[in-house]
Amino acid sequence: MALNRNSYYNRNWAQSESLIRARRPYLFKNTVLGLGLLVFTGAIYTYTLKAVGQDEFEDVKVPDTPIQIGQSVIRGSKSS
Repeated sequence: MALNRNSYYNRNWAQSESLIRARRPYLFKNTVLGLGLLVFTGAIYTYTLKAVGQDEFEDVKVPDTPIQIGQSVIRGSKSS
């Protein structure tokens, strides 16, 4: 069963002149919108990385000594 070919594509499935001509008015606007979205997304990404990079994480509690594997007593708790 063969696929029905749309009249806007030639036998090699390339766009025909009429399809290119019909899409031409939207090409510039779509390109500008795409670039605008790319810049906006890049700006948010850059801002986020800079904001997180400035954080010193002073409020995060880090234990003095690492807990060893097999140790049943965790620092600060009592064993029974």
